[in-house]
Amino acid sequence: MLISFEGIDGSGKSTQIQKLVERLRLEGVEVEVFREPGGTPLAERIREMLLDPGYSIHPFAELLLFSAARSQLVATRIRPALERGTVVICDRFFDSTTAYQGGGRQLEEPVWLNDFHYRVTGGLVPTRTYFLDISPEDAVSRRMNRTGQAADRMESGDRAFYERVMAAYRELARQEPHRILILDANQSVDALHGQIWADLARLRVGTRGISDGSSKTS
Repeated sequence: MLISFEGIDGSGKSTQIQKLVERLRLEGVEVEVFREPGGTPLAERIREMLLDPGYSIHPFAELLLFSAARSQLVATRIRPALERGTVVICDRFFDSTTAYQGGGRQLEEPVWLNDFHYRVTGGLVPTRTYFLDISPEDAVSRRMNRTGQAADRMESGDRAFYERVMAAYRELARQEPHRILILDANQSVDALHGQIWADLARLRVGTRGISDGSSKTS
């Protein structure tokens, strides 16, 4: 089973991933966690470039760099883990590219991006995507409360940029309600975790246990 978490920085993804991983492991479930971009030596190098505020990266080059990191991660880490029966949790997957580069950077149309994602991941699609919905203002407030962390290149977008990103995320959720579950990120940490765990429990029953990743049909 492949589970992804989506949302803008400050939505609480990392906290919810940590709580879910801990609970799954208490249940005896084998879990691997990856972040995007990252998870492989190549992808981590790409991550350094993408987040470095000292780089000026063209929007389409940005899209290709994120996708290159994702392709390497899927081929060398995610698919092998799924084949072993491991539950894989990703902090971001291709929906981030649709939201940030497609929506925020106003690049390609969703149809083009969907086909591109299919090629990048070899058709791999998350079984469930948890979208933590939060206003850009609340997310910025949370990020400002972080201590000792300077804003990276991807966090430097203005309000209009993040409004476009959130609009793209919400449109994705509207189009794929069977896969993407919208969660109000303003709830307490425990309330959010409870909703995620309850949904995952239903999903596991519905699929008769942990399954491997699903694939798009061409």
